[in-house]
Amino acid sequence: MMSVFSKVLVATSLAAAALAAQAQELKIGYVNSDRVLREASPAKAAQAKLEAEFSKREKELGDTANRLKAAGDKFEKDAPTLPESERSRRQRDLIEQDREFQRKRREFQEDLNQRKNEELASVVERANKVIKQIFETEKYDLILQEAVFAGPRLDITDKVIKALNAQK
Repeated sequence: MMSVFSKVLVATSLAAAALAAQAQELKIGYVNSDRVLREASPAKAAQAKLEAEFSKREKELGDTANRLKAAGDKFEKDAPTLPESERSRRQRDLIEQDREFQRKRREFQEDLNQRKNEELASVVERANKVIKQIFETEKYDLILQEAVFAGPRLDITDKVIKALNAQK
């Protein structure tokens, strides 16, 4: 007669064998989304589009910052010799110019973030369509986009990037 411990051991072994056999039948893939958004042609095109769209404003902001810094440096240098009324007026002007600059910089950043999110959403949508197509064509059971660890055997990121690059 088998002891209870032996029965549990046999049952556990059978369950583990059944799970291992079932796991071998699963087809699982992993996609590194960050890599897709860095390396795929649509993502690079979106980045170039954003740079072209915002480069002029970014340059203008840089020029304004340089002018403001130069004016601040000049004020610091001249302040000890200026009459009190002139010093107060120039200080108020600098504060107002800085406030205006900060407002423009915030607006620029908000506009850039909004456009970046729009372009990113478009690329993500296209990538998800490609992933779904690979899922259906190659009969995957599961494709993950976020994982703590994934072996290279499961990584289908290159397939996704190639498929995205092949699209017009």
